Amino acid sequence: MAMFNEDKNLKSGGCADEIAALIRDDLSPKMIQEQLENYHNSDIAKSMEQMDRLGRMRLIRSIEPDKLAGIFKYVEPQEAAAFLKDIDTARAVFILEKIDPDAAADILRELPGSDRSAMIGLLNGALRKKIELLVSFDEDEIGSRMTTDFVSIRADMTVRQAMKELIRQAADTDNISTLYAVDANGVLVGAIDLKELIIARETTALDDILMTSYPYVYADELIEDCVERIRAYSEDSIPVLNADNRLCGALTAQVVAELVADELGEDYAKLGGLTAGEDLEEPLRRSVAKRLPWLVILLGLGLVVSSVVGLFERVVTHLTVIICFQSLVLDMAGNVGTQSLAVTIRVLMDEDVSPRQKLALVGKEARVGLMNGLLLGLLSFGAIGLYLMAAKGAAAAFAFSVSFCTGTALLVSMLLSSIIGTTVPILFKRLGVDPAVASGPLITTVNDLVAVTAYYGLAWLLLIEVLHF
Repeated sequence: MAMFNEDKNLKSGGCADEIAALIRDDLSPKMIQEQLENYHNSDIAKSMEQMDRLGRMRLIRSIEPDKLAGIFKYVEPQEAAAFLKDIDTARAVFILEKIDPDAAADILRELPGSDRSAMIGLLNGALRKKIELLVSFDEDEIGSRMTTDFVSIRADMTVRQAMKELIRQAADTDNISTLYAVDANGVLVGAIDLKELIIARETTALDDILMTSYPYVYADELIEDCVERIRAYSEDSIPVLNADNRLCGALTAQVVAELVADELGEDYAKLGGLTAGEDLEEPLRRSVAKRLPWLVILLGLGLVVSSVVGLFERVVTHLTVIICFQSLVLDMAGNVGTQSLAVTIRVLMDEDVSPRQKLALVGKEARVGLMNGLLLGLLSFGAIGLYLMAAKGAAAAFAFSVSFCTGTALLVSMLLSSIIGTTVPILFKRLGVDPAVASGPLITTVNDLVAVTAYYGLAWLLLIEVLHF
């Protein structure tokens, strides 16, 4: 990626409006070029997104190709693809050849198939092969996020030979902190830390400093299948292999961080009952299509909850006061279930969790739910009893009978909700379904059903059948 210009005269931050105004003035192309030298490429890129097509065309035509290529490094791929359509073919090809191959591939993916193929065909031979490889992978495959910007050396070299090869490749490569060693066929043998190479004696064989136990991924692996595995390693870069175990790319630390953030974002969306994350630009129809299936399922479960309440119509008729505390029991059950769900999903992100550990997690969450339910049940027992006596003028026996019923229902529902919030995602994982699909709304609705049954069931059994209120 491009480094920030350290020129003291360079303006930065909040300059997009100034640049847009500059383009609207009747300045010559030469003057525009000179004025833009005072601005960071990132600010110029932001200003392009604010301009109309005519203003953008004027800006693009006024900038030297080298400068324009530097600006495109800061433009989002979708926007950059749209901008390329406004540029003559020769300049567009020049820009693609100046930026990193993986960045160029991201831009080309946004073009229609025929335009993409035509543009790739105009690139120079070496770059064309790299980009053809990168765009050949689907967006959900690791290969689509890898870079061809890495240093590879032969594993049978000496340290001196490896240093010469490093110097030769470093002119065109930014990622030199880790070197990958391959055999004569390009098959990955291991990795070498740059520091180890520098301090080693010249005549030392690479085998003596080669790390043969080093994480790697395959280009055709799904991102969601290996993102947790690569996240566990704190390496500067991770090699990417093709089906023949040959080194074909690398994942930089920045890309790994982005993959983890994207995966967490998807899981967060699923916890909200969505199939994927949304943004401000997403069409209304697509947003509705993502949310509606879950809402239909939750509607059905909600009707079941309402039907259960209907079964206890006699309880509601005789003791209308208990309706006041229904939401208390339901809300606490839902909250506890969501907490257990979040903890469980976090644990399940580790693929090495054993069945014994999962069972231990269920036991722990059950104990947590039991203790919290006991404490809150006691608290609600006292608070609700005093409230009914003070605010409603109820007799002590009646008031504390209702509060005892509510506190007991709270204890039972919180215990069961903790167990449900833990076992449901584990079951989903066992069935091969993403545990994040066991979303907050689903767990909450199931726990509502449990809480309603516990609350009204206890009220019927204790207050009507036993105490005859």
